[in-house]
Amino acid sequence: MAIATPVNIQLHQKSRMLEIEFDDGQHFEMSCEYLRTHSPSAEVQGHGPGQEVLQVGKEDVNITAIEPVGNYAVVLVFDDNHSSGIFSWDHLYNLGKNKEEKWSRYLERLKEAGHQRKD
Repeated sequence: MAIATPVNIQLHQKSRMLEIEFDDGQHFEMSCEYLRTHSPSAEVQGHGPGQEVLQVGKEDVNITAIEPVGNYAVVLVFDDNHSSGIFSWDHLYNLGKNKEEKWSRYLERLKEAGHQRKD
């Protein structure tokens, strides 16, 4: 099965949303906070299962740059100086497709750790 590739990536800095349209017709809007807290970097994911690092205080984070990596990914540069995650097309698609489940789980983890998001 071929991996869907983006045909349009648009950053809306004012609303802190990244909009991605894929060549299979799927269209996702994801907040910068969601993308930052689900970065594929080792800083966030750890170096193996169960080593994930809960990201807190990222409500106001924004993306300052989107840097292409070959024909398969982008690096999202965040204004909190995080730029080590390579977001492959597959990873972005997965984040978009499973946003509700992943976001709910993130909110549960915050609560379990005693952190409260500011709105």
